[in-house]
Amino acid sequence: MKKVLITGANGFLGTNLAWQLFRQGFEIKILVRPGADLQYLSGIPLHISYGRIDHAEQVQEAVAGCQYVVHAAAITDQWGIGFEEYDRINFKGTRNIVEACLHHKVEKLIYVSTANTMGPGTMQTPATELDGFTLFSANSGYINSKYLAQQYVLEQVQARQLPAVVVNPTFMIGPRDHKPSSGKLLLHGVHKKLLWYPPGGKNFVYIDDVCQGIINAIQLGQAGNCYLLAGHNLTYGEFFRLLRTHTRQKQRMIRIPRSLLLGAGLLGNLKGLLTGKAGKLTWSGARLLSLDNYYSGKKATSELNIQYTSMDIAISNALTWFRANKYF
Repeated sequence: MKKVLITGANGFLGTNLAWQLFRQGFEIKILVRPGADLQYLSGIPLHISYGRIDHAEQVQEAVAGCQYVVHAAAITDQWGIGFEEYDRINFKGTRNIVEACLHHKVEKLIYVSTANTMGPGTMQTPATELDGFTLFSANSGYINSKYLAQQYVLEQVQARQLPAVVVNPTFMIGPRDHKPSSGKLLLHGVHKKLLWYPPGGKNFVYIDDVCQGIINAIQLGQAGNCYLLAGHNLTYGEFFRLLRTHTRQKQRMIRIPRSLLLGAGLLGNLKGLLTGKAGKLTWSGARLLSLDNYYSGKKATSELNIQYTSMDIAISNALTWFRANKYF
């Protein structure tokens, strides 16, 4: 068995990835912060290394003895956090991972980035791995720090022969989203007689497809390549109508005008300036919710042998898990 280190193993993606790697016969080591909640990993034989990715010596210790590293740890919240924190974890933490992988001569590093490091496309012409970065103006600390970290990884492939592959998942839906993270959008549409939804849309992908994409990238991914793991392009209206077919709830849906949403985001920013604590919605978040945020996962289909699960199944499995764990 080859040993795989997963950073961020107690998160939504990391938890599902650990289970899929375990079922496929890999030996698993995880790097998690002291006190991390590991209950959803119970039942998997794990080598546990406690530490933080922004501590270089702890990262070196965790990578030692591993043939593969999947770096999924990141700050993913879109608002209420200063860029210094994004930079410390998302960029400098990635730099520590890269140095450790080079030092210990790992066979493959899989860096989990985000689809938004490529400029989004339209429903008719979804973005691919060839599209350049266009979202600096969105002023998202998360997106900007992930783009900088991705570029650093790719630079090290060229400069120092780092055996790294980048995967770029879109918006993940599925079970074991215990915090929850992306599942907040799904839960937003549950048990509401009146549902307000944003004017934009995005690409949705089943969490198991992302995990399999990562595993296949270990075996098939070419160093220096990026792979969008992108399932299905839906407007928010289409997503919530699909959700409604599974919840069978009577619900009136109202699309929020773009100008109103952006205005609410500006008020969130103003609150942050006046109180030192930003509102739940900022202008950056409002702009992202207004975008047509569409992508193509065809490269991963052809080069990583990924077949994308329908959103019907993804939503059904996610709802079953949330319901069983009493989220609603």
